[in-house]
Amino acid sequence: MSKTWRPLILTVFIVLADQLSKAWVVAAIPENTVGYRFFGDFLAIVHVRNTAIAFSMGSALPIWIRLVFFVGLPVVLLVIVLLIYFNEHIPLSMPTRWTLALFMGGGVGNLIDRIFRSLRVVDFISVKFYGIFGLERWPTFNIADASLVVSGILLAVLLLLEKEVDRDGKER
Repeated sequence: MSKTWRPLILTVFIVLADQLSKAWVVAAIPENTVGYRFFGDFLAIVHVRNTAIAFSMGSALPIWIRLVFFVGLPVVLLVIVLLIYFNEHIPLSMPTRWTLALFMGGGVGNLIDRIFRSLRVVDFISVKFYGIFGLERWPTFNIADASLVVSGILLAVLLLLEKEVDRDGKER
C-alpha cells in the first residue's frame, strides 16, 4: 500500500467508529435522555440530535438553507480536500496527509447523519465544563465532531511549523 493511501485507513476507522457508536446510542438510549454517567457528573452518554452545526448554530434556518450549507457545502469541501490530497503537484507531508484523513473521517461521519438521518446528527458525549465561559456543560458532541476539531487544531499547528517541501518530499 502506498504512502498516499495509508492515511485513508484512519478515515475509514473514524467513519466506522463514529457510525457504530451512533447506531449503538440510537438503539440503546431513548432520544433526549441520559443513558450513562461516569466519574460522577463529569461525563455523560446521552442521546440528542443536532439539526444545525457546532453549538446548534443555524437550527432556525429554513430547510433549503440547511440543505445547502449543511449537506451541499460539506460535500464540496470534502471533494476539494480529496483533490488536494491526491494532487501530485501539491506536495503534502505525511503528517498533513494523516491530518487531512482525520478531517475527512469526521466530515464523512457527520455527512452520513445529515443525509440518512433527516439532517439530524446524533450527538452523545456530554462533558461537564464547570462554568468555564459560562457553560456548565460543553455542547454535546460525537466522534466525528471530535476528529474535526482535532484535525483543525493539528492542521493549524502543521501550517505554522512545517517547512515547505517539494514534490519529492525534500525541504526547500
